[in-house]
Amino acid sequence: MRFLLKDFKGVLISDFYTAYDSINCPRQKCLIHLIRDLNDDLLKEPFNEEIKALISEFAALLKPMIETVHRFGLKKRFLRKHKIDVKRFFARLSQREYLTEAAAKCKKRFEKNRDSLFTFLDYDGIPWNNNNAEHAIKAVALLRRDFSGVTTTKGICDYMILLSICETCRFKGVSFLKFLCSGEKDIDAFVNTELKRERNTNPISQQNPKKFLLEIRGQHI
Repeated sequence: MRFLLKDFKGVLISDFYTAYDSINCPRQKCLIHLIRDLNDDLLKEPFNEEIKALISEFAALLKPMIETVHRFGLKKRFLRKHKIDVKRFFARLSQREYLTEAAAKCKKRFEKNRDSLFTFLDYDGIPWNNNNAEHAIKAVALLRRDFSGVTTTKGICDYMILLSICETCRFKGVSFLKFLCSGEKDIDAFVNTELKRERNTNPISQQNPKKFLLEIRGQHI
């Protein structure tokens, strides 16, 4: 894995599989996985007041962040304001000594992953979960069904490259077929070209909406 990602320069979004910790890049751990694990801990010990309080405090920390994402999107200029709350959360956590094993284990997990739980606050376009990857991997499961065990290593590698490009195009809202036909090798460059073409062929969208509505009614300002 370290060899495959040796030139990776982005933010790696993953679950809590420890192998990812060896990758030298910023990391964002999936908070949905963390929430599931915390819920499981609480279900195992429903009368554990320590773990109940810790989970409630984490939920109170995360909820405003998700509300900001829903309102403004994954924009660091809006999300950075929550960093002070993260700092306070860990400051309070560091001063506590838990008596129950489950709560102490949760505290240790939070502190161990401190630098990778809220990375999305510092970057544009970085989600707080790895749902995109989990949805994308479904196509691999369909591949196993369609191949029915009859394939080669080269065939799988070629398919995975095309699948990666296809899913990236889908997430960026551009046509996979158009990207292949364009001859472009950089998806971001293709996206920018498409946006420029759309603006050039759709000058109406650049006008003042109120002025445009008046003009089509035969009036002018």
